[in-house]
Amino acid sequence: MAVKVLADYISQTPFLELQGTFKDAILATDYLRDNQTDLIFLDIHLPKLKGMAFLKTLTNPPAVIITTAYHQYAVEGFNLNVTDYLLKPFEFERFLVAVTKVKTAQREKQKSNEPGETKDYLFLNVQKKKVKILFSEIVYIESQKEYIKIVTTKTEYISKMGTHEIEDCLPPNLFKRIHRSFIVSVSKIESYTAEIVEVNGVSIPIGRGYRDIIENL
Repeated sequence: MAVKVLADYISQTPFLELQGTFKDAILATDYLRDNQTDLIFLDIHLPKLKGMAFLKTLTNPPAVIITTAYHQYAVEGFNLNVTDYLLKPFEFERFLVAVTKVKTAQREKQKSNEPGETKDYLFLNVQKKKVKILFSEIVYIESQKEYIKIVTTKTEYISKMGTHEIEDCLPPNLFKRIHRSFIVSVSKIESYTAEIVEVNGVSIPIGRGYRDIIENL
């Protein structure tokens, strides 16, 4: 039941994208071996390997939010540098406070890693190569399950990463997420309505939770 609640809350949060759910820590470990993730919601009482023991096995863990009905594990959790500790049952507002902490921390980390000179490009993994893509040439980015498609003024690229990952690499003043599956270049927007944005002749839908972003351009 808790998994369903979390999945529902995640679907309502624009900057989150659910990559997977796992009934035990062993399956989660297998997934993390081959996939990158920014945030784990971790239950304490798991079969085979308990949540805290699982957390101790991670050499370079992502952000972790513990979800449990047992408050006595809070101190141990914070000693392991978890971002927050959600006691079940928790409301959406409390959930949002926790994930916003993660988002803020990631933004601050990104800024601290940036050199003084502002970059106008990124390097993207495309077919085992690092391809340089200028921000000025990006038209829009589309999520395709575990991949993204970047459409530029010259060509298209497919890369294995999530939209939340690429969003963190883009200057927020130049790019806006307008749908769970779409990020657009502000400079390439030709027109918009309450439902769609036109970029370089392509119509892209606006998600219900993203209309304020367009109105505030």
